[in-house]
Amino acid sequence: MNSEDVREIESIISRALAEDIGPGDVTSAWILPPDLRLRSKVIAKAPGIIAGLEVAQMVFRAVDDHVQFAGLVAESSAVAPGDVLARLEGPGMSILSAERVALNFLQRMSGIATLTRRFVEAVRGTRAVILDTRKTAPGLRVLDKMAVRLGGGQNHRFGLFDMVLVKDNHIAAAGGIAAAMQRVRASNREGLQVEVEVKSLDELREALDLGVDRILLDNMDPRRMRQAVALTAGRAKLEASGGIRLDNAAVVAGTGVDYVSVGALTHSAQALDISLDVEEEE
Repeated sequence: MNSEDVREIESIISRALAEDIGPGDVTSAWILPPDLRLRSKVIAKAPGIIAGLEVAQMVFRAVDDHVQFAGLVAESSAVAPGDVLARLEGPGMSILSAERVALNFLQRMSGIATLTRRFVEAVRGTRAVILDTRKTAPGLRVLDKMAVRLGGGQNHRFGLFDMVLVKDNHIAAAGGIAAAMQRVRASNREGLQVEVEVKSLDELREALDLGVDRILLDNMDPRRMRQAVALTAGRAKLEASGGIRLDNAAVVAGTGVDYVSVGALTHSAQALDISLDVEEEE
């Protein structure tokens, strides 16, 4: 994680803890002796790819830096049910107060990484790279996209500011692809990469003639994608998007496209079942 990501994640954690703990964890405060120390372990309850152990550690540290957190598996590791992912020791109140927020991040990120790995495996042997999209949980994009990378995928643009993606609504509003690109080129002083969405081979030809960097093939069937690959002949990178599922990802990748973007990686991944169990009291 770079320093900018760390600051953003610390801010996310701060908001999550404020939301969950608020003025205080009344259950733990009313039940646990103030000086109680606990040992606990984080356990995988389902097979998957682990992502977010570092974030979970940051949660416990934010609540109480006296909590000792020892990760036992590496990020991106494949785990089986029963595998111990981490061990914790420290003030019982702090461990139980931080538990839910830490697990929420760890479960969500591991679910995204697990689904991403399945897509990566589905297209193995092709040239296609699995990409995420901006269909992330609001406010959690840095974590969602980190989880995609840990699952073996790559990130598309982070937001609306770091790449130009001329979509169908932009084209309609501008009066055509050429008009939209003329305006982009007049303003693109930073030299941002430019991608154009097309829905037909005629639009593809127009985009190719304009010399764009990447072309998004929107909801094309595999036959049309193969035609697009042949027509493009390497003049631009091609990205397949729309309706990509695990059961058709290999067929889509086999058409010869460079990228396959999958919104489901971040908007439909099932959280990985992970729990924290207290081992003993001291």
